[in-house]
Amino acid sequence: MTAFAPAASPHVMNTYARVPIALERGQGVRVWDVNGKQYLDALGGIAVNTLGHNHPKLVPALQEQIAKLIHTSNYYHVPLQEELARLLVERSGLTNVFFCNSGLEANEAALKLARKYGHDRGIAQPQIVVYDKAFHGRSIATLSATGNPKVQAGFGPLVEGFIRVPMNDIAAIRQATDGNPNVVAVFFETIQGEGGVNPMRADYLRELRALCDERGWLMMIDEVQCGMGRTGKWFAHQWAGIVPDVMPLAKGLGSGVPIGAVVAGPKAANIFGPGNHGTTFGGNPLAMRAGVETIRIMEDDGLLANAAEVGEYLKAALARAFTGVAGVKEIRGQGLMLGVELDRPCGALVQRAADAGLLISVTADSVIRLVPSLILTRAEADEIVALLAPLVRDFLAEA
Repeated sequence: MTAFAPAASPHVMNTYARVPIALERGQGVRVWDVNGKQYLDALGGIAVNTLGHNHPKLVPALQEQIAKLIHTSNYYHVPLQEELARLLVERSGLTNVFFCNSGLEANEAALKLARKYGHDRGIAQPQIVVYDKAFHGRSIATLSATGNPKVQAGFGPLVEGFIRVPMNDIAAIRQATDGNPNVVAVFFETIQGEGGVNPMRADYLRELRALCDERGWLMMIDEVQCGMGRTGKWFAHQWAGIVPDVMPLAKGLGSGVPIGAVVAGPKAANIFGPGNHGTTFGGNPLAMRAGVETIRIMEDDGLLANAAEVGEYLKAALARAFTGVAGVKEIRGQGLMLGVELDRPCGALVQRAADAGLLISVTADSVIRLVPSLILTRAEADEIVALLAPLVRDFLAEA
């Protein structure tokens, strides 16, 4: 019998409150740890593993690309950049794309675009509207745009130039910005992820688009977590029938290969020129192939429709499982980006779920977040509910 292998990383910087398991391999929406225990993955690498694990179409394509070319540099044209950019432009209705390595970098680039947009219009101190409970990253600038004092603590002074407002309140943003000539952009997530799976209403998004047009602001929509088909459309804002000026992407775009992108519309497409922004690894052939193949497979396999249909099924199943359960406040979200809010902090459920063979996360202290791969089936959705519901009920029944 093979000896039990403990999960430990003594030489890795202690920046995560890790669950004490070490994953070794995956197949579909299931993963196995180094001791052979199986888990149903309802976290999908935090909305990253669009196609699940070991996808039979993605893996051979990446193996082929690794054998051809992994990295060159942006001194030269990268044909796969143009191919992926075209696919994103066609699906978004926007104009062009800058490629980087992560959501943080994509959001950082968006903030730079907004500032240069302001400077190009003669605004010396541009300001950007951001939102309560938002999360845009952990660099100093994206941390400053984030609306979570807990993750900001210890890293001051933060970057200036942000005006914070509540979600879904058009009167509040008008009041916060009326008479201010320095505002250049509004920056938000269509569905807040780390903030607790909080959706913006479609009517509010349309009002916001009209306000940006009225005042000449850039509408910058962070689709890093809620984009790439997760809600059943390519990008979550498309449910409201609007088009942004700037759209950062990452996470699910590469199905696990690190990638970030900033998609820009006509108002923002030509703000950056040579020397204004750059990246060493961004847009390398391996990441670009991952993005191209992800989009192709999503379309070939009907994964947008699957995310919408199975997501609705999972949401309804959760609602049935928790009907009348005291302590369950709300089940919200769209497609395969769902949150179950409890009336108390519930971080302990992450370990309990792992013990039961289910991978989840808890965000905003009291919200169970489910962001599984877009290949999830109804039967697997039923498994998630069957594993999660008794854990939640037992947890809420405790004193």
